[in-house]
Amino acid sequence: MIGTISMAYLFSAVMFILSLGGLSSQETAKRGNWYGVTGMVVAVLATIFSASVQAYWLIALVMTIGAAIGLVLAHRVEMTAMPQLVAMLHSFVGLAAVLIGWNSYLDPGYHYTGSAMVIHNTEIYLGIFIGAITLTGSLVAFGKLQGFISGKPLTLPARHLLNLVALIVIVLMLFIVVPQSPNGGAAFLILVMTIIALLLGIHLIAAIGGADMPVVISMLNSYSGWAAAATGFMLSNDLLIVVGALVGSSGAILSYIMCRGMNRSFISVILGGFGTDSSATGGDEDHGEVVATTFEELADALDMADSVIIVPGFGMAVATAQTAVSDLTDVLRKKGKTVRFAIHPVAGRLPGHMNVLLAEANVPYDIVMEMDEINPDFKKTDVVLVIGANDIVNPDAIERPNSPIAGMPVLEVWNARLCVVLKRSMATGYAGVKNPLFYKENTRMLFGDAKESVHRIAHALE
Repeated sequence: MIGTISMAYLFSAVMFILSLGGLSSQETAKRGNWYGVTGMVVAVLATIFSASVQAYWLIALVMTIGAAIGLVLAHRVEMTAMPQLVAMLHSFVGLAAVLIGWNSYLDPGYHYTGSAMVIHNTEIYLGIFIGAITLTGSLVAFGKLQGFISGKPLTLPARHLLNLVALIVIVLMLFIVVPQSPNGGAAFLILVMTIIALLLGIHLIAAIGGADMPVVISMLNSYSGWAAAATGFMLSNDLLIVVGALVGSSGAILSYIMCRGMNRSFISVILGGFGTDSSATGGDEDHGEVVATTFEELADALDMADSVIIVPGFGMAVATAQTAVSDLTDVLRKKGKTVRFAIHPVAGRLPGHMNVLLAEANVPYDIVMEMDEINPDFKKTDVVLVIGANDIVNPDAIERPNSPIAGMPVLEVWNARLCVVLKRSMATGYAGVKNPLFYKENTRMLFGDAKESVHRIAHALE
């Protein structure tokens, strides 16, 4: 029986690895999802039928409740709210790690002694620590994404020193706790550590500005993976260790890629943020006046254009305009236009957010291009449509060294012959900085709901 469960766990681990590989590409993403589902089903069944499980009725009850909640959320949550949902799910992983850690420490059947006790207590301590940071950090990220909490960074006096002191205290308590058995009175210190870790999670994420939220999501994904791995050590579950390590390492790598796409240091994102108020951005500078356009004028420009690049942003997600954009793409391609999409690595509020939306709308994969490969082509493009994007097309990142987004690689849409920005208003993006793109001579503004606007443009072209 033990050998069968080990083989099942090995099979699941392989499926999870294949799943990660599949999710790295749009063409194989669906297959990757099925690999993950298969691995999880096998892992759950193997765990349920293992000899250590006895309360089947309780497991059936909680799985039924969890499955019901999951199905309801899957059907009700819009793609625009997916980042919030992911943040909330990360908090569940953190909560599980904290509860399992405390349960393992207070378990009446605790039997570890000597070096085994030191190792097990270390696993428990680190599991609770990582889980507590993941729990509250994810809840703060959820609040920022949902709008319950301001997207501006919380900049407490000496905040870095506060974080450093908290970490030093936690490390010192680690050396006091791990040599003691549960009967040695160390539970109080673990409780103190848990409270400090919960507060640290709040402070770390609250200090990160709104513009960095895509990195925060991937970073919390990494935290949740390491929390799961620590839980696996506590429960002596090899599969949970493997899966946690996969999620933790892949999340860390993704965070690094996201930071590189924003020309940011990963450490600086953890310790600060650049979502600042407009007073720090030169917001009082007179950029001139914007020039508005109409559906008819834009349709004429598209009709005369040979090449078109569409830049989607979070505004497209908010308006649920991805299907309308796909329809417009079909109309333009039937007219013989070269149409491509330019995707910035941090567009939206979730890594790969725009890719998922376009895939959902059946936009062909081969015309969806990453920033690095399409940036040189803007100079040869007739019309660029910027749909609900802001910070990722802000020329201040290149032209203003004192800008909060200075150095961040952006899509250089202003190099096209004509750039048309579809927005509801002149409001700033999530970074809170003004965008001089809107005032450039070759830029036109089309105000209104993106979905309705794109529908009207496609209708005018037909």
